Amino acid sequence: MNEISMRGTRIGALSYENDLHVVPADRQSLTYLCPKGHTTVVPFSTEAEDIPHTWGCRCGREAQATNLLANMATTDVKEERYVRTHWDMLLERRSIAELEALLTERLALLHAHEVPILKSA
Repeated sequence: MNEISMRGTRIGALSYENDLHVVPADRQSLTYLCPKGHTTVVPFSTEAEDIPHTWGCRCGREAQATNLLANMATTDVKEERYVRTHWDMLLERRSIAELEALLTERLALLHAHEVPILKSA
């Protein structure tokens, strides 16, 4: 038998790792309270930056954080960035009257069969 093989072990049966010299991360526990009175305690890392103000309760409702830390600014709510749509960008370049005139012109050309219809391949 090969001298390198490990005798007396089974594949996947036992892990040889241990918890010696492993230091767990510092944690903070936040308590969330839902309108029905359920309490949920969620541990977060002390280095966590985006801790949610609400948490989904087991009953399906939104639970509010009751003990936010003093070092965390509760009023710092990120503003949602306004997403410009294609319509918004089009309205920056053209007015509604110009768009209606262009639409009428293009429909007339299309009905007169002067513009080839592009077919997707």
